[in-house]
Amino acid sequence: MATKSAVTFKKKEREEAKRRKRLAKEAKKTERRENKVGKESIAGWEDPDIAGIVPGPQPKDEG
Repeated sequence: MATKSAVTFKKKEREEAKRRKRLAKEAKKTERRENKVGKESIAGWEDPDIAGIVPGPQPKDEG
């Protein structure tokens, strides 16, 4: 029976590390998505200091 070469073992380690990294990224992405949903309720809040201000060119004052 032949023994496995070091190359095959290293390849398996690389693939496993790649899989763990992908799973960690997916978990982070899910966590960010969940946090974003919680922040949307704050997005509806309007600062009283800038309430009613319209962006863009302002009408000229006549007087």
